[in-house]
Amino acid sequence: MGEIRVVIADSDVQTRRSLKAILSKAGHVIVGEADDGLAALKLVRTRQPDLVILDAKMAVMDGAEFAYIIEDDGLAPVILMVPGDQFGTYEPNDEKQSFAYVIKPVTENCLLPIVDVVIKNYKRIRNLEQEVAKLRETIETRKLVEKAKGILMDTYKLPEAEAFKRIQKQSMNKRVSMKSVAKAIILSYEINL
Repeated sequence: MGEIRVVIADSDVQTRRSLKAILSKAGHVIVGEADDGLAALKLVRTRQPDLVILDAKMAVMDGAEFAYIIEDDGLAPVILMVPGDQFGTYEPNDEKQSFAYVIKPVTENCLLPIVDVVIKNYKRIRNLEQEVAKLRETIETRKLVEKAKGILMDTYKLPEAEAFKRIQKQSMNKRVSMKSVAKAIILSYEINL
């Protein structure tokens, strides 16, 4: 999978050492370590890691709470380490939650496959979110252009193709998007009502 930049957050120094050894051996880089949730959040915001591995029970800020913050802000994918006897208490409370769980103590055979899957899923989700945003933008632009076309057709008694050409030509002449031209036409029309 290549080099992954990781932040580790766990109050137990031995666990952090163990994780660091496993990840370093796999060719990943540890860009920060923290022993409490608040320090970990600061690290994540400043170092912008590719992955965050954290303990479910940390001082200052609970690991699950911290994971939700990171996920909501889209900062990095998260792997939450949970004691085996407490796994059921960390079930997802909503369908948006997508961080992974591993049971402590974490072993190399357990962690590395999960790291790969979490990174791939995170990238896939981010790509899908970008596609959705582009599609929304395209739909919004089309709606505005259609409305502006309608205004030009009604106001100047133009055929649809000619109204579209005028918007397109104005866009090229002014070097602005067709969406901006359409917004200007709509605004001008609404002001003159």
